[in-house]
Amino acid sequence: MIALVDCNSFYCSCERIFKPHLNKKPVVVLSNNDGCAVARTKEARALGVKMGEPYFKFKHLCKTKDLRVFSTNFALYINISDRVMSLLKKFSPEVEVYSVDEAFIDLSGVKNPDAFARELKKIILLHVGIPVSIGVAPTKVLAKVANKVAKSSVKAHGVVVLDNVKLKDIALKRVAIEDLWGVGRKNAVKMRMLGIKTAYDLKEYKNDQKIRKIFSILGLRMKHELEGIQCFEFNEAIKKKKEIMCSRTFGDSVFKKKHLKKAIANYVSNAAEKLRKQESKCLKISVFARTNSFKNTPQYYLYGEMKLTNPTSNTIKLIHHARALVDKYFKDGYEYKKAGAKISSFMDQYEYQINFLDATDKQKDESLMKVVDLINTREGKGTIKSLACGIEDKAWRMNRNFKSPRYTTSWNELFRFH
Repeated sequence: MIALVDCNSFYCSCERIFKPHLNKKPVVVLSNNDGCAVARTKEARALGVKMGEPYFKFKHLCKTKDLRVFSTNFALYINISDRVMSLLKKFSPEVEVYSVDEAFIDLSGVKNPDAFARELKKIILLHVGIPVSIGVAPTKVLAKVANKVAKSSVKAHGVVVLDNVKLKDIALKRVAIEDLWGVGRKNAVKMRMLGIKTAYDLKEYKNDQKIRKIFSILGLRMKHELEGIQCFEFNEAIKKKKEIMCSRTFGDSVFKKKHLKKAIANYVSNAAEKLRKQESKCLKISVFARTNSFKNTPQYYLYGEMKLTNPTSNTIKLIHHARALVDKYFKDGYEYKKAGAKISSFMDQYEYQINFLDATDKQKDESLMKVVDLINTREGKGTIKSLACGIEDKAWRMNRNFKSPRYTTSWNELFRFH
């Protein structure tokens, strides 16, 4: 059996850990620059706040309905996520982290999955403070279905185990085809044209060849998973990314080249760190910046790219190339609203060919970056960074007017008892 552990309203639940008075109160977490709702509690949903709805549309609820809003606090959320995942690894030999708030765990050998899941739910709430829903089934797709029912059913109390045909069919009939894991909007339309309206309809559809022809082998594998046949392997190897891009919309418009260069240096740093985590090096870097197309001001799109002679994952070298591109393509007199950096043309860090005409100290580069990553992991993101990223420069930072303290990752923001 496989269990899917899903943290309920994860970002909001993280905020509630240190603010228990907000339990059972409507809470919303906003996107970058406090733009729109990206997480809501069930109490906020009851007030009519929709996912992705702009903040200004429900701002009045903060006064009339005591709605609390928070800016995204990724340092806090990632740390709490790590705590949940570490706890899961103590109770299962195999844990597959699917996202920041979800993980599949192997329950092979567990005699009573329902009792185990309910006890695990209590332990996570006690030790981390995060409420979770757990769906248990023979396959990943069925576990997703079970988890969805566990979230919506009051009688389930957060745990659903699909261990017999009758329960599976009841659950599958409750899940609309567009809500099934792995079915996109376009595929949902095609399936409805075939008369497939629910997950149960897909499971019972008799023509496997047509499913494969229209929805490829992945569609057929989903159907088989609904039938209880495991097709998506547990802890299946995740493919490395072929490109990595980091970008942000600025809180305030940027006019000066020095501010734009600092912003892009930060984005390059984030991209390079992700590159090293997947043990790759890149041969291409590009940067971009654009003006605000919604304002009646002069428009310009800055874009530049560079092919490298030697593959690298060294942050300092990549920042150097990115700054050179900004110098080359920057134009004064424009109001830049968004910028980003992209690295691509990846090679495995253990299997690549160097250009002997371009001298490089491979061992020195990798040792330096390894130490930087180690310190930033232990002491907190950004503890060590290139001076090109700036020091407390707010000219290009995002607006986060409702951000809570980094209770678990900053000595200066530790929770204080009053």
